[in-house]
Amino acid sequence: MSFFIDVIIPVPLKKLFTYNVTASEADFLKVGMRVAVPFGKSKIYTGIVYKIHQEAPTAYEAKDIQQILDDSPIVTEKQLQLWQWISNYYMCTLGDVMRAALPSAFILESETVILKNTIKSIDEGILKDDEFLVYEALHHQSSLKIHDISNILDKKNVLPVIKRLIEKEAISVEEEVYEKYKPKLVRYVKLGASFSSETALQQLLENLNRAPKQRQVILTLFSVSATTKKPVKVSDLSSESGASTAVIKSLIDKGILEEYYIQTDRVQYSGEDNEATKNLNEYQETALKEIKNAFVKHAVVLLHGVTSSGKTEVYVKLIEDTINQGKQVLYLLPEIALTAQLITRLQNYFGEQVAIFHSKYSSQERVEVWNHVLNNTVKAKIVLGARSSIFLPFDNLGLIVVDEEHEQSFKQFDPAPRYHARDTAVVLANMHGAKILLGSATPSLESYFNAKQNKYGFVEITKRYNDVLMPDIELVDIKEKFKKKLMKGHFSDRLIEEMTETLREGHQIILFQNRRGFSPIVECNTCGNSPQCPNCDVSLTYHQYRNQLRCHYCGYNSAMIKDCMACGSSELDTKGFGTEQIEEEVKLLFPDYKVARMDLDTTRGKYGYEKIITALEQQEIDILVGTQMLTKGLDFRNVKLVGIMNADNMLNFPDFRAHERSFQLMLQVSGRAGRTDERGKVLIQTYNPYHNILQQLSTNNYVEMFNEQMNERYNYKYPPVYKQIKITLKHKDYNRVDTASVWFAKSLRQFFKDNVLGPESPPISRIRNQFHKNILVKIPKEHSLSKTKKAIIKVNNSFSSIKDFRSVKIILNVDNF
Repeated sequence: MSFFIDVIIPVPLKKLFTYNVTASEADFLKVGMRVAVPFGKSKIYTGIVYKIHQEAPTAYEAKDIQQILDDSPIVTEKQLQLWQWISNYYMCTLGDVMRAALPSAFILESETVILKNTIKSIDEGILKDDEFLVYEALHHQSSLKIHDISNILDKKNVLPVIKRLIEKEAISVEEEVYEKYKPKLVRYVKLGASFSSETALQQLLENLNRAPKQRQVILTLFSVSATTKKPVKVSDLSSESGASTAVIKSLIDKGILEEYYIQTDRVQYSGEDNEATKNLNEYQETALKEIKNAFVKHAVVLLHGVTSSGKTEVYVKLIEDTINQGKQVLYLLPEIALTAQLITRLQNYFGEQVAIFHSKYSSQERVEVWNHVLNNTVKAKIVLGARSSIFLPFDNLGLIVVDEEHEQSFKQFDPAPRYHARDTAVVLANMHGAKILLGSATPSLESYFNAKQNKYGFVEITKRYNDVLMPDIELVDIKEKFKKKLMKGHFSDRLIEEMTETLREGHQIILFQNRRGFSPIVECNTCGNSPQCPNCDVSLTYHQYRNQLRCHYCGYNSAMIKDCMACGSSELDTKGFGTEQIEEEVKLLFPDYKVARMDLDTTRGKYGYEKIITALEQQEIDILVGTQMLTKGLDFRNVKLVGIMNADNMLNFPDFRAHERSFQLMLQVSGRAGRTDERGKVLIQTYNPYHNILQQLSTNNYVEMFNEQMNERYNYKYPPVYKQIKITLKHKDYNRVDTASVWFAKSLRQFFKDNVLGPESPPISRIRNQFHKNILVKIPKEHSLSKTKKAIIKVNNSFSSIKDFRSVKIILNVDNF
């Protein structure tokens, strides 16, 4: 009787692959275990067992698996259910989901190993120079890897050389699979077993009289182990005794000390004992009761609490209840910058029960969190993480909190799966029978719409903590200020006046500009030419601190030009402004104060965010200039003034969500002001102070904004009234992508008539030398989403079968917001 397994492998292919297993392997294997499987001519992949069965594949002969990599499943059945849902809903393959879900250390890679042919000797005279170098190297080494051969030949493309050597039967090639995850082992020492008796110990200390350093090490070992009653690390012993590791090594070599290793976690919690959670005020108490009541009827509840109303404390009480019931909690955040502040708060309450999971963690650290969640250990009762943490192997999930649920960062844009973490979390909670709380001061129109339709429960907190007043928002008309010559650089006289007063009172300031770099455009005053990226249709941004021109789309950079590349004129001017320019101007205007900048350029390291946030909290920074990283739920106690440098470039962005996003972003950044006793102040510089969104913002009127935007969404058939799928076509040849997109749109119109928009070039139509065309499919509420997707897949399959279009890349993006 033959046994087979269906395996998910991390490649974007629609079907699963079937492999042959023996009866004993089939008996041992379980769904969710990893196996190493051969694929194609020579590749080896890590696969996840999806199904064990006895049906042989009809289209091909099943290969045997190479090896079983786990003793027990590392992926649970519920996770596989979620993967399947993501694959169906977001129109991607299970392989795509697997690559996004698993820490890369779990996905074994194969590496090509080159060996000398020992069966047959060859005449070295037939070898060319580069072939001979490789062949000779194999006399000295039993095997070589591809990168070794690159180093020997000093060139990148060595495959033709290897191919010729195989044809001449000088070498053979095989694939070696290697495990990426290595547990962290820490080196400990203890006294050798032969010195356990008192007399032997006395004798040892007398013998070591002539070696005072070694004697000191032994005495330190006693005192450290007596006080801590824990095993002693080599590193601790070395620092306590003042002896070098060489002295300790000589004691180990003599057999006086014995060394041993203990596996430890890379991420350790080193906090004090837990604090009691804070008492809630009456508004928070009421909100907590209402949330619990809403959870009786609804699995999803939206909490609309104004900025600084203490939503986090309400979450903490719900988390406390959930872990007291023995269940797990997932706390989702949109931005890693936010985790830095929250980790401390949550660890003060829940100690080592809090685990953190996001992309700044190394692959090894992520594996450890994965294992803690899988085994439901104490160390992962509460998982705090960015969007990828929805993929963790929860087994007993009781609550999901999605903080700042309106945030765009919850949506993954590239690569596939292009999932939305908030919507996926709703499905995940449903699979576990868990509750989910969405919290925000500026909810997304989708969530607020669902709450209005009674799909979600709805709870509001309308007052800030300690009854602090909402910040006073003032609109500054910079068109008027420019006319009257009241601007200094990009600062109006009102902003300078308020900043001077705030600094004099000893408070801090946040300045928000949603563009990094010094200036987005460098322009020649003589001929008007500006340097463009060679790979994208976009101007290069000037970064002053590196004296560089950079492209923010593909990473291309070049030294700043001295003369115009078109006419040779040296009269170059910068247009527009980014965070760097604001930082420089602030330093000139306020030379006696400390200024810092927080954007993608200054937070590249693992602890980049933490350093800046901690410095601001400890009042080492007076003025912080930053991009939208600053807006998301951070809690700064001493910030009194927030300046928004230019509201217009957000409002005028060509996107149907621009007004909603601008309102959310500006209200969130305003919420950083005046969070303790004194009322905060917000100054918004704009050329159009009478814009509806800015008027609604100045009165903090979310409901009016919601009604106005929903009106437009009904009129123009946009989400949440209609669902939408965006189809992007990419190719390096403009004519080909143009023809292909016209064909695709025409085929879609046969199914969806007027609900297809496009094809249209996006605002930036070429990125990384690929031309883009977008087609938008709008889906009315009464249409079946699954049938719509089937029709799109049908068109896509027909498209792929046309020879001229095969090289055009298609990206399907469901709910592209």
